[in-house]
Formats: sequence, C-alpha cells, structure tokens
Amino acid sequence: MADELYFEDLVPGLKISSVRSYEVTAEEIKEFAAKYDPQPFHLDEVAAEKTFFKGLAASGWLTAAIAMRLRVESIHVAGGMVGAGVDEIKFTQPVRPGDWLRTETEILSARRSVTRPESGVVKSVTVVFNQRDEPVMRSVVNFLAPLRGKS
Repeated sequence: MADELYFEDLVPGLKISSVRSYEVTAEEIKEFAAKYDPQPFHLDEVAAEKTFFKGLAASGWLTAAIAMRLRVESIHVAGGMVGAGVDEIKFTQPVRPGDWLRTETEILSARRSVTRPESGVVKSVTVVFNQRDEPVMRSVVNFLAPLRGKS
C-alpha cells in the first residue's frame, strides 16, 4: 500500500489521479437501481429508451459511489478519509453500461480544525471522466485528515 497521507501532505494545488479505471456494467446499474433508485431509465433498457436518457443510464448515486471508491483507492489518508460535508455535486453526462470511469482530484484548501486540534479540514474537487475523457460528474467535498504525530 502507498504511504499514508497526513494533513501536512495535502497542500492546495496537489493533484491526484485514480490509480485505475472502473468499468460500469448494465448488471451493476440495474442492481443498484433496484435497491436504491428504482426508476425506469436505471432498471430496464426497453423502458429507458422512452425516457429523457434514451437508454439505460446509471444512477448519479452509483456514479458518486464509484467515485468514492476510486478516491479511497488513490488517496490514502492516514486512518481513512472521514467525510466532513459535500459543497457541490453535479452530474454532467449520463454514465452508460460499458463506460470506464476514472477520477482526477485536486486539493483546493486545507486548514487546521478549530474543534478537532488533531485534524485538519481539506477541501477537494474531484472530476469523474469516462473513457472518452468527457466529465460525467464533479464534486467538491471536505474531509478530515490527521496531523502528523497527532493521530
């Protein structure tokens, strides 16, 4: 496993790309939708043809979950990446079966936590791209990172 990152390592301007791409399958789209977002454009190819998406499309929440997976695999925050809020999430393109997703994350800001002196609050922007380098999702999230020697 790569070295763990601490607050001091996560400086504004740092860019981290996902270590791999993730293939989205029709089966996964449908399974996720059946459990969490049961809408026709996520559940059935024939029904999806008659909707806004004109074909099967992944739930944005599935895309967000895949993005989280890719972030955690690529950004090894000591003790884990503890979420501290989402400022923005935008779904910019439908994700289709057979799409390969990857992420690019940039650290926007980092400040010491007022309420948790052993941690800092890091704000990052992540863009999820498909295999054609089209952005399919953009999110701005905050997470806690421990100070070196304080965890």
